[in-house]
Amino acid sequence: MYKASSPASLPTEPSRRAFVVSFSGIDGAGKSTQIARLVEFLEQSGNRVQVIRFWDDVVMLRKFREITSLRLFKGDKGVGSPERPINRQDKNIESTAMTLVRCAFYFLDTVRANFVVRHSRKRCDVLVLDRYLYDELANLPLTNWLASIYVRILSRLTPRPDLACILDADPSAAVKRKPEYPLNFVVLNRLSYLTLARLLNGLVVIAPGPEQAVHAQVVQAIIAMSDKQLSQHSMHSSHRSFQGLHMVRRTDEDLSGNHLPAEPRGIE
Repeated sequence: MYKASSPASLPTEPSRRAFVVSFSGIDGAGKSTQIARLVEFLEQSGNRVQVIRFWDDVVMLRKFREITSLRLFKGDKGVGSPERPINRQDKNIESTAMTLVRCAFYFLDTVRANFVVRHSRKRCDVLVLDRYLYDELANLPLTNWLASIYVRILSRLTPRPDLACILDADPSAAVKRKPEYPLNFVVLNRLSYLTLARLLNGLVVIAPGPEQAVHAQVVQAIIAMSDKQLSQHSMHSSHRSFQGLHMVRRTDEDLSGNHLPAEPRGIE
């Protein structure tokens, strides 16, 4: 849990709930980097921020899934880096049996996500999700009509983030940053995320680019969504306000310095 520097200035009404933003995307897309930048930005604006890591804090039977995956598929354990590339064998394993197993686990994760998100959003101003159910759904064969129906059902059963970001990235660059899976799988995985964004309305695809430019896109998307909710009077009763967020909005240039208008791991 990330603490703001001046929590005394924040509202504490128990009836209100946090604004929820999720980050999804292929391995190596820069999710951890963007989450760290967003947390720092929001805290400097006076918000209390909590980060939920989906695999660590939400996924059901995590240890069992990790151990089973390693024993069945003989892949490497850990996180890959340019200095230490690894060969993971989990979400890139495809078969009808694995799809059925994934569907069962993903349903359990959906149940758990309801509890974790609903409980956590009462304790902060902004809840940031490091990966979400969307990262699991992208592992399913979305071109199959049965799978697409199942994806829609789980999406409806899961608390919907106020802003669900999919960080797009060049697969080759992503593999260089985080060498864990073969390039051909990462290419297909990226297409699966983009297909998911078309299948589920409301997911925002963040275009790839320099780190600062991507951060600017994320902040602008949050401001645009909060503006939309304020105009619909939904944030008045259900969300804490972003402390200082609109005060730091620049009318002449965005955070990257460009002129813009003011508005806007186991069995996986």
